[in-house]
Amino acid sequence: MVKSIIVDTDPSPDDAVAFLMALGSPDEIELLAITTVGGNVPLHHTTRNALKALELVGRQADVPVYAGAAGPMVRTLETAEYVHGETGFEGYDLPEPVATASDGFAPDKIVDLVMSRPEKTVTLCCLAPLTNIALAMAREPRLAARLEGIVLMGGARSEGGNVTPAAEYNIYVDPEAAKKVFECGAPIVMIPLDCTHTALTQKPRLDKLRAMGGPHMAAFYHLLEWNKRFDEKAWGMDGGPLHDPTVTAYLLKPELFKGRLVNVEISCDELTRGMTVVDWHSVTNRPKNALVLTEIDADGYFDLVIERLYAARKD
Repeated sequence: MVKSIIVDTDPSPDDAVAFLMALGSPDEIELLAITTVGGNVPLHHTTRNALKALELVGRQADVPVYAGAAGPMVRTLETAEYVHGETGFEGYDLPEPVATASDGFAPDKIVDLVMSRPEKTVTLCCLAPLTNIALAMAREPRLAARLEGIVLMGGARSEGGNVTPAAEYNIYVDPEAAKKVFECGAPIVMIPLDCTHTALTQKPRLDKLRAMGGPHMAAFYHLLEWNKRFDEKAWGMDGGPLHDPTVTAYLLKPELFKGRLVNVEISCDELTRGMTVVDWHSVTNRPKNALVLTEIDADGYFDLVIERLYAARKD
């Protein structure tokens, strides 16, 4: 059965790999739309990066891109150029896109797409701050109940944060939006840093990606190699975590992951802003609202990433 998805994203190379993998999996995934949000870099860059990635593989006519919220619901946007570079796509000179974003505001388009399709048939794949999703839910209170589910990359259980000691970046940027989403009642799968930090772009894996051949594989080799230098230096890692494609990989091969259904609460307090408080041992009576994945078969994951990214190109 083909799964219909909307990808909500603030594209750095990780995000682009995630939605291109979806396009490379037509027998399993129907990508209805890409919605962009201000996050890693400002909105005009994230939207342009989505269009660049689609044009790189000749898929710009196959999926609409809708621009969404420029910043969080109640806070000032804190971007991450110190990680991703000024444009979010540093490391390889991709041409400026010819295509432009489609007309419409991303949260409105999320509502329209979900509500116009049969109940429980659309999954939201969230790779960014959750602003667009929370705004869509505020516009249409029935949205959450109509979703098949939400799969998101964000948060941390015991790994600690990557932007503060407590918080992972996507949740930190707009904790109020994240709180609304985690309380919405839709089935949620959360893929935290505990999981993604064990799936590293080690040199043999990037070499294997490049060896597949083709201009888009060469481009992503350079984009990822540049993008992961920050993590290598900051964390002392062998490569960097390939975060966002875990979302697509979970849809394609959930058997690559292990986790637990637990309660997750979002902190909006300043000291712990954006912390995902994971009740791993069920010490509270709070409802279990998220399947939190903490383990991944990293080799199987990278094999899948390379296979489906390669298949994304339309010749």
